Amino acid sequence: MKHVLTIAGSDSCGGAGIQADLKTFSALGTYGMSVITAITAQNTQGVVDVREMDEQIIAEQIACLYEDIPIDAVKIGMVSNAKIAKTIAACLSKVKETNIVLDPVMISKSGAVLIQPEAQKALVDSLFPLARIITPNRYEAAALTGMPVETVAQMEKAATKMVEMGAKSVVIKGGHAHGDSIDVFYDGQTVSYYTGAWIDTENTHGTGCTFSSAIAALLAKGDELSRALQEAKAYLNMAIAHALPIGKGFGPTNHFYALYKKAGQA
Repeated sequence: MKHVLTIAGSDSCGGAGIQADLKTFSALGTYGMSVITAITAQNTQGVVDVREMDEQIIAEQIACLYEDIPIDAVKIGMVSNAKIAKTIAACLSKVKETNIVLDPVMISKSGAVLIQPEAQKALVDSLFPLARIITPNRYEAAALTGMPVETVAQMEKAATKMVEMGAKSVVIKGGHAHGDSIDVFYDGQTVSYYTGAWIDTENTHGTGCTFSSAIAALLAKGDELSRALQEAKAYLNMAIAHALPIGKGFGPTNHFYALYKKAGQA
């Protein structure tokens, strides 16, 4: 069994962050581990409060795992300040980790800002060059590039700019737009498109975390990047199609639908 590490924030309602990542790792047949960068108090309606971890405990979490367990891929999620971004970069550079999926978590589903302004530059300078792929949604891509990202053509331009900013490859998620869900992938040479049907549901809490962690799990298992993207999108679409109507706001995707169905709970 392959081992996958998530470095991200904790979501107390279990739909996003490390909780979504660990569920996804398990659903895709890998063993998940976590390094917590922040603790959020949140539910399906919004984020109430955030407590960032200090850099020392983040570094110690990473170091002790690498000293003991082989790690086949890493997913990076919520990195809320510049010091945390630089700490993660230093730790992963030290162990020469290259199989990294970076999800630039910036704004929650409810609209809460999850990154400090100075952290954005640190994210680009410190973590972009380390990541094998970066997975922003359209809003995050717009914030990172400073350009509008509404159409597929604009997604292509933003992906190109992000590679110019230091990324090795980028997939910009178009699932927040109505119509077919089109993700645009650019690896510095070729633009590819991953299309899926639009699923009409408000229960999409944690979709970005789930997609990026699925990519990491599939890369850990040896998939080529293009196949990992295709399989991750299929898994996410399944999880969204059977999303759970939990809470009063945006419910979570159903990471374990296949398992629940087998157990007679779907």
